[in-house]
Amino acid sequence: MNWLIKNGKMLRDNGELKEMDIRVKDGLIAEVGSHLKNNGEQEYDAAGLLVTPGLVDLHIHLREPGGETRETIETGTMAAARGGFTTVAPMPNTRPVPDNAEQMEWLVNRIEETGKVKVLPYAAISVGQQGEELVDFKALKEAGAFAFTDDGYGVQTAAKMYEAMQQAANLDMAVVAHCEDNSLIYGGALHEGEFSRKSGVPGIPSICESVHIARDVLLAEAANCHYHVCHISTKESVRTVRDAKRAGIKVTAEVSPHHLILCDEDITDANDTNFKMNPPLRAKADREALIEGLLDGTIDFIATDHAPHTAEDKAKKVTEAPFGIVGLETAFPLLYTHFVEKGHFTLKQLVDWMTVAPSNTFKLDSGTLNVGRSADITLIDLEKEQKIDPSKFLSKGRNTPFSGWTCKGWPAATFVNGEIKWSEGRDN
Repeated sequence: MNWLIKNGKMLRDNGELKEMDIRVKDGLIAEVGSHLKNNGEQEYDAAGLLVTPGLVDLHIHLREPGGETRETIETGTMAAARGGFTTVAPMPNTRPVPDNAEQMEWLVNRIEETGKVKVLPYAAISVGQQGEELVDFKALKEAGAFAFTDDGYGVQTAAKMYEAMQQAANLDMAVVAHCEDNSLIYGGALHEGEFSRKSGVPGIPSICESVHIARDVLLAEAANCHYHVCHISTKESVRTVRDAKRAGIKVTAEVSPHHLILCDEDITDANDTNFKMNPPLRAKADREALIEGLLDGTIDFIATDHAPHTAEDKAKKVTEAPFGIVGLETAFPLLYTHFVEKGHFTLKQLVDWMTVAPSNTFKLDSGTLNVGRSADITLIDLEKEQKIDPSKFLSKGRNTPFSGWTCKGWPAATFVNGEIKWSEGRDN
């Protein structure tokens, strides 16, 4: 179906909003301008709505195969569409792991069958994500892998990470790292800080993350590899990435909304496992360093680390419950309300960190509304205000610490390749 999206507000390069129309033909953006004439297209009146490139989230968990009670490719991508995301990249900590060409081909086919938005699957770095035997990088790239990561597990030996970076660099592929030194976890469940000490919950020290990043940026320099840091969370990690970038090392980093908005002082109850994620909510000084790192370009973009779990699993004791919270359906409203409305970020900065920046970092054909590009478009009602209600999520996961928070800036419609994949008030 061809569309004429009328009267929407688009961000200009200077950050100002201008009312514009977009003509969509055969899945592509055919024309952008003012007062475009209808040439027989289906019309969508976007009056009062912000029109942005489709949001891009390069760190989510879809759980399929093996974890379908928590999420599926279908439910997770429906949640993505509702959150305004048109491109997502799921991590490989599934069972079985996409660590060989056959499993990657199965995953690509399953995505084609049930995915509602564009899905770029990661492949594992090591067989079974065990950190011992490296995968066949070339075969996995040919089978459809987007990049390589053992997310959920830090690669523990420098030799294996160095070899992985060398192989990935030879294929012009990125190594994406969950940075965690297992010898420094100490059985922790929350950040090692004042709250964990007061509550008696074992803590995870910040150094657990930053020492891996320090190791890896030097390995990346030696291997000439694009090295990307997942869900950065500590001030020491930010400093290390900043120093590495200044040294000309090809390192990039992402930050999650919950680490920007919350710190361990915001945990209301040590037994509320909706506050348990990995990396954990760090100290206030860490949160401030993350915001500063995003603003000065040390951190490249925002990614949700959407990690759905069942209510039964999250009902376990804090030391036994799984890490992770959901984020696809709430990311933009939370960030818009907490940062743009309060004057900490501009609207253009937020939109860029969720569209242009991840696309440019990984050389993707997304994050733009230019003529000739895919019509991946998100419409957002910046004035709509409502409470976060997990019972209404399209994701199977309800595990969020933001339940009941009132936010503005809710997606109203999401187009992927010129097709509406989700729209408020429609049967999707």
